[in-house]
Amino acid sequence: MKKTLLYGLALMATMFGFTSCSDEQHTDTTITYYVVLDMQGEEFVEVPVGTTYTDAGCKAELDGEDYTSNIVTEGLDGIDVNTPGLYTVTYSAVSPDGYSSSVERTVAVCDPSITTDLSGTYTVQSGSYRLYNGSTKAYSGYTVTISKAASGIFYVSDYLGGWYDQRAGYGSNYACWGYMQLLEDNSLVCLSSYVNGWGDSLEDGFEGTYDPEAGTITWDAIYTTYPFVFHVILN
Repeated sequence: MKKTLLYGLALMATMFGFTSCSDEQHTDTTITYYVVLDMQGEEFVEVPVGTTYTDAGCKAELDGEDYTSNIVTEGLDGIDVNTPGLYTVTYSAVSPDGYSSSVERTVAVCDPSITTDLSGTYTVQSGSYRLYNGSTKAYSGYTVTISKAASGIFYVSDYLGGWYDQRAGYGSNYACWGYMQLLEDNSLVCLSSYVNGWGDSLEDGFEGTYDPEAGTITWDAIYTTYPFVFHVILN
């Protein structure tokens, strides 16, 4: 009987200990709230060159409360409405616990007089090649997609003409995507480029042209500092 009573008391003490620890854990638990950003207006805005750009701004909430006054906006001062191109506006805010949230808007300053639409799925033509260290390797037959983003500004699925993502079989993460601009004289300018898989982009020196009669697009894209020069002909 005495042993049974002692065992019971020990069991109760153990259960009390577990209960106390559990209660203490709940007491010490903290909740982290992240800033919720609500960008006003569109994520991609087209602005005719020479006009005024008015940013729609962004709102923020933290745990259901207005947090907009804590937003830091970057990139507005860099928008040149007299120079066609792509500009990025970033809105960010940090919670009291130090966690950051951000969203981005792309502002396309474009020339409305450029009405040509280069959109379509193109095939890399014979005569295309990669040049490296004086040696050329010809390639063709791969596809590149071009789509209109704004007047005279186009998204390009791969400046390298499918060399890595299709020819080498690395997949779409190794395509060099970006945006290019068509000028009045049918020359092409690279506005941006990026390879997700390697985290790099084209070097300066991109040259491109559009032949409206033949419907052909040709460019020389310099990739990495080796350098590799990709001469791509699309039709």
